[in-house]
Amino acid sequence: MSDIAYDWLTLGAAAVLFAILSFLKRKKNAGFTTRVLLATAFGVVLGIACKGHTGYVGAVGSIWSSVITALVVPLLVFSIISSITNLGESIRLKNIGVKTVFFLLLNTTTASLLTLLLAQAFQLGRGFHYTLSGDYTPHDVPAVLDTIVNLFPRNLADNWVNNQVVPIVLFAILTALAYNAAASTDKGRSAVAPFKTFIDAGNVVFSKATQIVVGYTPYAVLALIAEAVSGSDAATLLPLVLALAVAYIAIALQLFLVQPLVLATVTRLNPIRFFKAFFPAGVVAFTSESSIGTIPVTVRQLRSAGVPGDIASFVAGLGANLGMPGCAGVWPMLLAVFAVHAQGLNYSPAQYLFLVVLTLLVSIGTVGVPGTATITATSLFAAAGLPIPVIAISQPISQIVDMGRTALNVAGAANTAVIVAQTEHQLDADLYYGRKEYSDELDVDGSDAGPAPTPTTAPAVPPRLPNAVLLASGGDACCGIRPGK
Repeated sequence: MSDIAYDWLTLGAAAVLFAILSFLKRKKNAGFTTRVLLATAFGVVLGIACKGHTGYVGAVGSIWSSVITALVVPLLVFSIISSITNLGESIRLKNIGVKTVFFLLLNTTTASLLTLLLAQAFQLGRGFHYTLSGDYTPHDVPAVLDTIVNLFPRNLADNWVNNQVVPIVLFAILTALAYNAAASTDKGRSAVAPFKTFIDAGNVVFSKATQIVVGYTPYAVLALIAEAVSGSDAATLLPLVLALAVAYIAIALQLFLVQPLVLATVTRLNPIRFFKAFFPAGVVAFTSESSIGTIPVTVRQLRSAGVPGDIASFVAGLGANLGMPGCAGVWPMLLAVFAVHAQGLNYSPAQYLFLVVLTLLVSIGTVGVPGTATITATSLFAAAGLPIPVIAISQPISQIVDMGRTALNVAGAANTAVIVAQTEHQLDADLYYGRKEYSDELDVDGSDAGPAPTPTTAPAVPPRLPNAVLLASGGDACCGIRPGK
């Protein structure tokens, strides 16, 4: 049988599995989480059984990623403006913003410290011998001052094309605050009423469009994980197995131990309920390696757990660009310790702690830059005086680690959203603990059609989608779309 025929046969097998998922939804009323979990299992089996022939199946995941990406900027603009104008002065932007930044950066710090301890315990890189590629070209490291300047809107069309989230968020916030100021009088409110109608209508339309696309998530998960399993090459990974193992141990401990402890300590909430709500978003992040594709699912799951829509969207979007524990905490520190040991350098405890401080700084200085994990690692190496070409040795395992990195980034943002909502007394405890059902259907006015929120919950609004930046090409896919996708 020819390769093309085998590819078509694999696609036919995937179509049968898609039909099973559809049947379970239509006839058996299987829930979203159940279908995502089943799709993951289907994808693994299909990837193993049809190794090297999942190109056509992978196209399904690529299409899903492209469509969800197309919704990012318009939904971002409409949802942020609508959120702030709907809530007016009642939204505590300052408190929410400060808490969000603090806990996101705390995630990066704890992930970096944890990785440092693990890498030291395993003596990662000690005695490792590897010939660096002669044609390796390091990523350009942006100057911190240039990065800060570029955070502010200058050309919205250019920001849109490059999916630069922070400038768009700032522009939307400025527009919303200007509306609130103009609408502070009866005459002004009458003058800007058409603008408000347009924004609210656009928010409802794009929110519904996002719900439609998110509904196809199980099929995309199946396709993407099948291709990921099919395309793995164990032979190239053997020399770096220890680094791969340490990376995933760090990711697992940060995800399942450190972040839940922070959540429970600050909010007194049961973290197990968080994982139940977060699971679908975690699977999507792990399999697609795309923060852009995951944010709509993350926002939906946060809202189903009682987090108001404005907080869910704001924190999820900012968390894709700031304080990323996987891309800016685990990965740069792992490679840095590897390089120190491989070169036989004798770092003091103070020097290692300085590396932790540097990871925190570069996680801020590289906000909105494509190829986040490689850029943060390059920035850290440059700042610490380590040989940047050492980063090249990570490429065989970078793609696999990227699945865990992206999942950890998304989990950190979701964890932060729950903390912010609870500390602002806006979390719906009945939804969080499953005492009432959540409905993501929308009325014509854009409000939730599900049960009314408790008095301590902020008025619910449609999902918001502040977002991550797309990856350029050639590097890791963390916080973007996978290369070739």
